[in-house]
Amino acid sequence: MPQSESSPATRTRHVYLLFAHEPYYPGPDTREINTTVVAADSLLHPHVRQPDGVRIHDLLTQQRQPGEIIPLATLTHELNGGADWPKVGDWEGVTTDLIQLVHTGRCDALSLGLPDIPRALLCTGPHGRLRVYDAAAEDFATHGPAERAAALDKVSVFLTSITIERPFWPGDGLLPQLGRLT
Repeated sequence: MPQSESSPATRTRHVYLLFAHEPYYPGPDTREINTTVVAADSLLHPHVRQPDGVRIHDLLTQQRQPGEIIPLATLTHELNGGADWPKVGDWEGVTTDLIQLVHTGRCDALSLGLPDIPRALLCTGPHGRLRVYDAAAEDFATHGPAERAAALDKVSVFLTSITIERPFWPGDGLLPQLGRLT
């Protein structure tokens, strides 16, 4: 795949990747962790599958707002509903590598145990809808973009409270990115 360099004006620093994964428990008597947020620059770590991580980093940092959290599902939406992932890289391998980095302390991360509905919404594209049966009301409830945005806002508030004291450390020995960040 030819790699085009992004204009420095369209790339953003301090962007984050949010992705859901198989639940795990970090220790006894702990809550389930099923979603992780890492700094975009963690994709440049040498222990992340490459050049896939660099290419995903390029997509993740284009035309974003500083501090923005981008769910993996949003990238999938932007990549023609996922049809263009093969041109970019192996997102499953990259996220597996990122989880390994988090588990071994090679980068900072926000590890979350999100409830089912917010997690499912963050696993859909920005315009996706989730229809859930509410047994108490004996009816279906539909959750969509507004609830997804609210779930992202909650994660963002939590992330901001952590990174205000110290930015996320993406790891050491990072590889060069495809273009200069602003």
